[in-house]
Amino acid sequence: MSLMTIDIPYLSKVLEQLLAIPSPTGYTDEIARHVSKELDKLGVFYEVTRRGAIRAKLAGKKHKPARAFVSHLDTLGAQVKSLKDNGRLELVPIGHWSARFAEGARTTVFSESGAYSGTILPNKASGHTYNDGIDELPVGWEYVELRVDAYSKSVEDIHRLGIDIGDMVAIDPATEFLENGFIVSRHLDNKAGVAVMLAALKAMVESGKKPTVDTFWLFTIAEETGHGATSILTPEIASLVAIDNGTSAPGQNSEEFGVTIAMADQTGPFDYHLTRKMVQLCKDNDIKHQKDVFRYYRSDAASAIEAGADVRTALITFGVDASHGYERIHMHALRSLAELCTSYSMSPVEIQRDAREFAGLKGFTTQPTEDADQDLAPDSEEPHPEPVGAQN
Repeated sequence: MSLMTIDIPYLSKVLEQLLAIPSPTGYTDEIARHVSKELDKLGVFYEVTRRGAIRAKLAGKKHKPARAFVSHLDTLGAQVKSLKDNGRLELVPIGHWSARFAEGARTTVFSESGAYSGTILPNKASGHTYNDGIDELPVGWEYVELRVDAYSKSVEDIHRLGIDIGDMVAIDPATEFLENGFIVSRHLDNKAGVAVMLAALKAMVESGKKPTVDTFWLFTIAEETGHGATSILTPEIASLVAIDNGTSAPGQNSEEFGVTIAMADQTGPFDYHLTRKMVQLCKDNDIKHQKDVFRYYRSDAASAIEAGADVRTALITFGVDASHGYERIHMHALRSLAELCTSYSMSPVEIQRDAREFAGLKGFTTQPTEDADQDLAPDSEEPHPEPVGAQN
C-alpha cells in the first residue's frame, strides 16, 4: 500500500495557529470555531455539539462498521481560586499538572472586563528578600500566586479590574519551531494531535479516494478533566483510534520519532485486534514504530469506554518529552501519525461482524491459544535431545 503524501508545511502552519489560541478546558469556544472553519476550507462535513465538540465525517464506500479518530482541543490551564490581600490571585489547576511547571509561566486571565496578562510566581519570589527561603519553599499550587500586569495591591484593586473568583487562566505556550524538526511548546498535548488529524484529512480529501468505510474525525473539548469522548460517538462507530501524546522518559519505550503504539494505559489493555492492526499497518508501510505501556495516563478512548460505548479502542501517539510541562516533540512523529491515519482509513475491514452491535458467534474474533513452537533451541537448527526414557 502506497502512503499518501502529507503536507508538512500545512501541518506546521495549522499547529502553530492552534497553539496560539488559548483553550484551557472550559474555555474552548474560540478553538472550536477555528477548527470548524478549517474543516470548511477542506470541504469536510461536520457537526458541532451544544458545548462545542466537533464530529466531522468522510463518507466511505460502505457505512458500517464505521471508524473514528479522536483528539482533544482543550489544554491544561488554571482558574482563580481566591483574591489575595496582596492584590494577587490564588489558583487551582485545570487538569493534572504540577505547580513546578507553573512557576514563571506567562499567562492570560480572562475576566468579565477583558483579558489581562500576568505571571505565575512562587509566594516567595525574590532572593534579595527571602534569601534561602525561595529554595526552601515547597512545590504546590498553594505556594504560587498570579501577579497581574495591572495596578493591584489589594482585594479592592482586583475587584476594580473586574477579576473575580472562577475566572479562567490560560498558560502562554512559548512555542518554538526549530529548523531541525523539533517543536518546543506547552500544550502540544494535544494540539499536535489535532494538527495531525487535519493534515491527514487534507491528504485524504486531495487524494480523491474514498475511505473503506465511513470515517469520523472527532475533536473533544474536556479530555484534560476526564470527560473526553463520552458523548460524541454514533452507534455505527465500531473502532475508535485516539491520537495523543506518548511519554518519552526513562522507563518508557516511547520516542520522539515515528509512531508509538500504546498497548495499555492506566485503564487497562487496548483492543487486541485493533492495536495489532495499527502495528501491522506500520510494518506494511515502513512506518517507524514502537510499543509502550503507560501506567499514569488515560485518553479520550478511556472516557468513551467508561461512558458505555461498545467500541474497539487503540491509542497511537507522538512521543513527548516532559509531558504536561515544557513539552518537546519532533515533526517526524507527526508526519508518521498522519501517514498511519490515512493508511488505516484506506485499509480493508477484517472484522465484518463489527457492522452489527449484536450478533452470533459467526465471524467472531479469535486470539492465539496454541503453545509456541519450542522444538528448536535458539540459534540452532538441531532439535532438542529427547529426554532419557522418552517413547518413540
